[in-house]
Amino acid sequence: MSCGTAYYAACTAKYWFEDIARLPLEVDIASEFRYRNPVLPQTGPALFVSQSGETADTLAALRYCRARDMASLAIVNVPESSIAREASALLPTRAGPEIGVASTKAFTAQLAVLALAAVSAGKARGWIDRAREEEYVRELLSASRLVAQTLKQADAIAPAAHALSQARDVLFLGRGPGQVLAWSRPPTRCSPRPCRTWKRSRRAARK
Repeated sequence: MSCGTAYYAACTAKYWFEDIARLPLEVDIASEFRYRNPVLPQTGPALFVSQSGETADTLAALRYCRARDMASLAIVNVPESSIAREASALLPTRAGPEIGVASTKAFTAQLAVLALAAVSAGKARGWIDRAREEEYVRELLSASRLVAQTLKQADAIAPAAHALSQARDVLFLGRGPGQVLAWSRPPTRCSPRPCRTWKRSRRAARK
């Protein structure tokens, strides 16, 4: 359970848990979870993802599960937070304070912790061997180097960024985990104008 950007991190992790650990995982927006009288699994914990650890709806969902004797695992950035203290177990992201409005650093850290959890679960369940586990870990450790390389391309990326800044509408496409990233970007970049443009295009087509 999670809200906002943390929800997109959880949706991405669903692919990893099911592929690497062969473990079914359902993702809920915490603000809706407790209002639909959900059927809770008989075994397995509930995972709660939050940057601050104080997200009101996510905390309420945690308490809902606790009241029904369900084990809980918190993935948060603030180990002293309410969600961290009330969960059965904690996986801290240790991303440091999130300064910007766009949750880039916290989102990346949540993905890293969720990826490690999926790999650990896959190894524990016998779906991957030691060699495959080490390969996943090496790939994760290389992420910071790849990010640094990308940042060095700022001059090459700038013209494309300028062109996008002038665009009225942007279409984000993705497949698999990339589909979730495509979902997560439009709210930070686009306004509702694409919907209105689409409606205008339909009217023009009729004429």
